[in-house]
This record gives sequence, structure tokens and C-alpha cells, in this order.
Amino acid sequence: MKNVRRCRTFFILLSSFFIPLACSGGHGSGSLDSDTLELRYAEMLTMENHDGFTMVSVADPWNDGQVLHTYALVPRDMELPADIPDATIVRTPVRRAVIATSVHCALAVELGCGDNIAGVCDLQYINLPWIQERSRAGRITDCGNSMSPTIEKIITTEPDAIFLSPFQNSGGYGRVDEIGIPIIEMADYMEAGPLARAEWMKFYGLLFGVAERADSLFDTIETRYNDLKATAAGSSKGLSVMMDKPMSGVWYMPGGGSTIGRLITDANAAYAWSDDARSGSIELAFETVLDKCADADVWMVRYYGNSTLTTEQLLAENAGYGQFKALREGNIYGCNTAVSTFYEDTPFHPERLLRDFIIITHPEITDMGEPEFFEHL
Repeated sequence: MKNVRRCRTFFILLSSFFIPLACSGGHGSGSLDSDTLELRYAEMLTMENHDGFTMVSVADPWNDGQVLHTYALVPRDMELPADIPDATIVRTPVRRAVIATSVHCALAVELGCGDNIAGVCDLQYINLPWIQERSRAGRITDCGNSMSPTIEKIITTEPDAIFLSPFQNSGGYGRVDEIGIPIIEMADYMEAGPLARAEWMKFYGLLFGVAERADSLFDTIETRYNDLKATAAGSSKGLSVMMDKPMSGVWYMPGGGSTIGRLITDANAAYAWSDDARSGSIELAFETVLDKCADADVWMVRYYGNSTLTTEQLLAENAGYGQFKALREGNIYGCNTAVSTFYEDTPFHPERLLRDFIIITHPEITDMGEPEFFEHL
């Protein structure tokens, strides 16, 4: 179940907003005067202001140099300009949307656009009381599984747009592609870097008509993140870290180029795979992890459970865990994603997760309080 939740929300899991869209093919492609909007970290987004509309291009994360989707954001109180290039036309601000991930639901609520959420997917995995309460009250529709949403419920919800996460070689969105509602492809989870993904909130802000609010929020997050990074850099090298635990016999360790890998680096902590440039997870055997992490100071575990994980449960699961120094010395921190808002909050608030890493790996820094997402087991 933990794997399923990660796939649906993170990866990722969710990672945003609902904004009404009117789907229509554009026409014309002549040279247009434009003003490129500044993006400091995101590499997969290009946004350009034109006279009467904004063009947004999402790069294909799996095919270098290709475009995944192009959008033309047109204020809904304006007539469609005659010179819009071919694109999916999205009327802004979006008023009703179906959101397929918890992380993007959380961001929409934070931006003050919670009332724009008309439907969600994977409701049982959304740890947001506001969403759950509105669903029970019949104000938000549960549209089923995010991998194969219930088409009839989506149509009944009458959304202006559907926010879905694209996956490599998925073959499209099945029947969802055929119902004539614009699909916003939320590829932010494929960005390489904590602030790069967070910066996508500028795109979602444009969709919702709250661009200034989104820009201001990102500026605050960026400043806090860089201040924390500087604090860690000014301290001695932090404790060494190992992450998570095996699933189905495979230990998925974050690559050094992944968001978690970069967070560990920015926390000025030691990590056995910090020099590995891969931006995803590395599939490893137990023996490989033991060889590299037997003497790791800290073990940080994300898990999905009905109760708090204990050292005894870990040893009952695999007696081999007793060979790790972190377990023997009782230096294990767990994050139960069944009750924590880890997946809802951290993608667009990497500064909060960076704070956790700094607190845990720098015990000499004593003025930061307790971790927010991880607790000592």
C-alpha cells in the first residue's frame, strides 16, 4: 500500500491546482511578441506573456528536446485572440477542477483556491481534513483511482480542467482523453531539485488567477530554504544518513541527484550515494546497502502503517537490520505517511523537509526545535 501511495501522490505521489479550462485547439503560428516569465529553478517549464494570453510549454521529461504539452492561458472574460498558436486553450481563472494528487490539493488550498476543487482521486490517501470534510458533505466528488478515474463521476462533476500526473510509456489517459475536458499534465515531480519542483506553483498560480500570491509564496520558501542551507553549511559536516527500507526484496535508495539526495547534501550531511547523479531511486540489494551503510549514524525511514514503527518490529521483519549501527545505537527516525502530511506538504515546501534533515543530522544546532515529519523511534 505504501508503494501505491507513493506512486499516486509523489511520484509522487500529487505534486496541484484546479483551474477551469476550455479545451479548444488553437490556430495560427506566426511570430508573436512575447515576454518570457522568469523561472530560477524549474527546467521543464517555459512561460511567455503575449498580448491577451500566456503560453506555457511543458518539456517532455522522458524525451530530450521534445514538448509534452503546450497550453494557451486566456482570461475567460476575453475573446480568443486570432493568433494563438496550436495549444490546449485554458480559460483562467479555473473555477472547477478535478485533482488527481493530494500534493496539488494541498497547494490549491494553501493558495486560497480550495473552493476550485470539484473532484479528487484517491480520496482515501489524502491526509487533508478540509478535503475529507467537504467530500463527506458532498461538495467534493471522489472520482476514483487516479490511474483509471471514473469517467461518469468526472463528467457529473462538470470540471473545467482535470489535473493528472503523466507517466512514462503510459499510453495516454484512456477515456479521459476523449471527454473534451482539458488535461493539465502535472510533470513537476520530474524536476531535479527541491526548489525546481516548488517553483511550478507559479504555473498553478496563473491557472487559478492567483499569480501574485503564488510568486510571493515561492519567494518566501526560496529565502527560507537558502537560509537553512547556509546555516547547515556553516556548521561542521553532519551525521551520515541512510534512507528507508527494502520493499519486496529491493532497497530503493534515493540517488544523489534526486530531491531527497539533494536535500541531504544541502543539509551538509554525509550520504553514501551523494556522488551518484541519478535523479530517481537506485535499486539495491540488502547486502549492498549493508556494505555502504553499516556504520551510518542515522536511519530515516518512510513507512505506511496503522501504528508507529518500532525497533522491535524492524528486527522481527529482518534480523539483519541489527547489523546497522543506527539501529544498535537507537538512532532511527520514522515518518508514518499514513498519518503524516509528508506527501501533501514537502513537494512544495522543501524548506520544511530540509529543516528536518538539519535537525536530525546536526545535533549541535539546538535552536530549531523538533522535526516536523520524522520522529525518533
